[in-house]
Amino acid sequence: MNEADANLALAERLVTALQNCDVAAVRELYTADARIWHNFDQAFQPLEDNLKSLQWMHHKLDNLRYDVVRREAIPGGFYQQHVLRGTLPSGEAFAMPACAIIKIEDGRIVALDEYLDSAHTEPLKSVR
Repeated sequence: MNEADANLALAERLVTALQNCDVAAVRELYTADARIWHNFDQAFQPLEDNLKSLQWMHHKLDNLRYDVVRREAIPGGFYQQHVLRGTLPSGEAFAMPACAIIKIEDGRIVALDEYLDSAHTEPLKSVR
């Protein structure tokens, strides 16, 4: 398998693990010192904090899924445009468009830069 195909296969495993809230599987796809960055706060987040965010999202939303709009291999990784979707407890649909640029070394994610409009998270803040 060439690098591009391997990176796209990792991307598919990542989305599957995220949708299933499989924290152990997600953790295995990253290096322990992976750098996760968000445009909305211009800050790096440790992997373990990011995994807590994943669990928080699954607690707030039913049927959480990633609808991939576009995904392409790039040298050393891949980029992905997607819409995070789910259902709020009220039954209302939730959708948050996002884009991620992922850097891979030795078959594991070393960096993820995520771009989204944090205003889309407002409906989640009132969910208990």
